[in-house]
Amino acid sequence: MSKKRPGGESLPSAPSTATGPSPDHEVPAATPAPDPKRWWALAVIALAQLMVILDGTVVNIALPSAQRALGMSDADRQWVITAYTLAFGGLLLLGGRIADLVGRKRTFVIGLAGFAAASALGGAAAGPGMLFAARALQGAFAAVLAPSALSLLATTFTDPKERARAFGVYGALAGGGSAVGLIVGGLLTEYLNWRWSLYVNVPIALAALLGAPAFLRDRSGRRSGHLDVPGALLGCGGLVALVYGFSEAEPRGWSSPSVLTPLMAGAVLLAAFVWWQSRAASPLLPLRIVRDRVRAGSLATMGLATIGMFGVFLFLTYYLQVVLGYPPVRTGLAFVPISAGIVIGATQIAARLLPRTAPRTLMSSGMVLAAAGMVLLSSLTVHAQYVTHVLPALLLLGLGMGLTFMPVYATATAGVPAQDAGVASAVLNTVQQMGASLGTVLLNTIATSATGRYLHSHVRGPDADGATLDQGMVHGFSVAYRCSAGVLLLAALVAGLTVWHRTPKHAGHDAPA
Repeated sequence: MSKKRPGGESLPSAPSTATGPSPDHEVPAATPAPDPKRWWALAVIALAQLMVILDGTVVNIALPSAQRALGMSDADRQWVITAYTLAFGGLLLLGGRIADLVGRKRTFVIGLAGFAAASALGGAAAGPGMLFAARALQGAFAAVLAPSALSLLATTFTDPKERARAFGVYGALAGGGSAVGLIVGGLLTEYLNWRWSLYVNVPIALAALLGAPAFLRDRSGRRSGHLDVPGALLGCGGLVALVYGFSEAEPRGWSSPSVLTPLMAGAVLLAAFVWWQSRAASPLLPLRIVRDRVRAGSLATMGLATIGMFGVFLFLTYYLQVVLGYPPVRTGLAFVPISAGIVIGATQIAARLLPRTAPRTLMSSGMVLAAAGMVLLSSLTVHAQYVTHVLPALLLLGLGMGLTFMPVYATATAGVPAQDAGVASAVLNTVQQMGASLGTVLLNTIATSATGRYLHSHVRGPDADGATLDQGMVHGFSVAYRCSAGVLLLAALVAGLTVWHRTPKHAGHDAPA
């Protein structure tokens, strides 16, 4: 049975315990008392999340300096990014299931310590190979850390209002950390050297490690059972193949066998993975997690949002530095408004509205705002001014993403049985990572192709002058921004059609460990 609220949307009624819990959802016998140290736990989890998010953009800013210092070729430099993406995206589901089987607090601490050690190894790299290996290790430990952090958050905060505030902070970090990383990366690269873009993770991880034993309170998952090894090989192999194929599309072209072969192999492996998960005794990804329409809609919204959004940092970084001539630090500071918008949208607007507003309303509104920001960016020219042309777009993008990220995180992890909390969090992180990888490849390919067509039609002699090159680059960015706006509007539509229920009041309850 369900109740109706004004507007005709169905609200899930309280579950009955007369016939016992359904096979897909656990019904708690009683709501556990709130953890008195839960806000300190949030600080520890937030530190870990910030470290992982910062790492991506900090390293991006430092990459040109690292390439010069280590003598990397232009063809090999992509592996500084791709090695991390392959390991992180490909191992997330495995990391989530390991967290459920051996304990989230334990895997959280292991992930933190490993990430710090890998960061120190990368900072001390004597050559490209050592740096590539360190980045792959960072990705592997991040795949253990990220789902553990999110599932700890989901099981620590059970009160609806507190849960909304906690996920507001988490969503703000997830969205704003990338822009903050651009600032930190610019400062470290300009005033120290590229190695500090990796060393900076060590003190952050140590601070979180000191707080974890005192403030994190794990809750029992399914400590019995076995790890689904065939599922891990199929799922992780499929994701790695897809990410590798997407990463090779830009330098080699979509028709290259080096691209088509891993993409087809990834599709086949993932199809086999889904087939196996429906039959495995202890599946790596219980299909009941993604069969729920509301959760599936939230995951799809997150995937589309990251596909549409991820290009903004890449393109704007090049626009500000190459076209407008900004130095690294000024470029990083130019992204502050988008971080501020995300924080305000997530913690001050979405967190306050979610307890009494349908998640789909916040998600769809946020995506429409972000799409409007992309449309503004598509009108940039080589002579645009930051305050009048770039700033309004960044504010709209920040507010839109803050309104979207927070309810997506809260809704996608709500109502999940406690023993599946880690893998549910891993699914969300995997969708985000895959969306970011796919968005970067697709949007960059679109922008590069549009720039090539522009130069082909406007250059009469053998070479183009600097002004024409800048105009071609901006034209390519504009085309990509318009495509991003379309993807974000599609995300708004998906959220509006699928995420029909409120976030459940109590989710992920289980007994303290």
